[in-house]
Amino acid sequence: MPWDLVTLNSGYRMPTIAYGTWTLGNGQGPIDQIVQAFDTGYHHIDTAQGYGNEGEVGIALQESRLSRGEVFITTKYSGFDGLDIPTAIRNSINNTGTPYVDLYLIHNPRLAVPDIPTAWAQMEKVVEDGLAKSIGVSNFGVQDLEILLASAKIKPAANQILLHPYVYKKQAPIVKYAAEHDIVIEAYSALQPITKEPSGPLDAPLNEIATRLGATTDQVLLAWTKAKGAVVVTTSSRKTRLEGYRDAGDIKLSKEDIAAIDAAGALGEKRITARIGLRKFAVGVLVGVVVLGLCSYFRIRIDVSLLDRLCSMVR
Repeated sequence: MPWDLVTLNSGYRMPTIAYGTWTLGNGQGPIDQIVQAFDTGYHHIDTAQGYGNEGEVGIALQESRLSRGEVFITTKYSGFDGLDIPTAIRNSINNTGTPYVDLYLIHNPRLAVPDIPTAWAQMEKVVEDGLAKSIGVSNFGVQDLEILLASAKIKPAANQILLHPYVYKKQAPIVKYAAEHDIVIEAYSALQPITKEPSGPLDAPLNEIATRLGATTDQVLLAWTKAKGAVVVTTSSRKTRLEGYRDAGDIKLSKEDIAAIDAAGALGEKRITARIGLRKFAVGVLVGVVVLGLCSYFRIRIDVSLLDRLCSMVR
């Protein structure tokens, strides 16, 4: 297998590449795409209450004729419809048509209501009831995990986060903290530098490495993610791309390759941060101009401190 299995702190083993259903929607199209992923060798499916396609995952599993034990299913508590964790997990079980899920995550720390310790105790009950083999979190930072671990009886098995070279410096503290506490990092949007931020500093090293290794740039990015010790969550409707992502597990990057990608990623992160800052500044200026224009038109005097507060709202 080009992508190995990782043993979670719960003792269960998880495939290190997953097919994500975030952007699929629902209906027959997603079912066909999930079946295609199964046929291409993806036996880890990542879905969520909030994606609205847990049912499609269950139907695809039935159509694939794979046994339940051959597939690793991750789903997430997304806080939809005001449902609490005990109710949401049972709905997810019913939607997927399986007696349990392999990994159940809290989708975001803001969904841990009324607080993280209370929500995590409910997650632990999910394991006790046999509805999930492992439990974890998503988008949690260091402080969030510190609060959770202070009262946890069961450690989170995984933390699924945004991870690619343009955010690696920002995410490095949580990656390090997770490693120190035996929590697996799962990376979503690993290909974002190519799909959302093309023509950036990463282009040069990715193209050079890809040419030298006879690979594609997206394969190199996935190999970098794997080298950082993260499980990859990715997706595509095209079988050829899924095959390429699968084969990326065989690519071995040198320390020099990883360092070159890290350096380009840090440079890109600075540029992106600066661009976002400029955009927010421009919006703030526009708000100020509009407010001043309206006040002038209606001959209204405005407190300068109030204008400053209005502008700060978009910073």
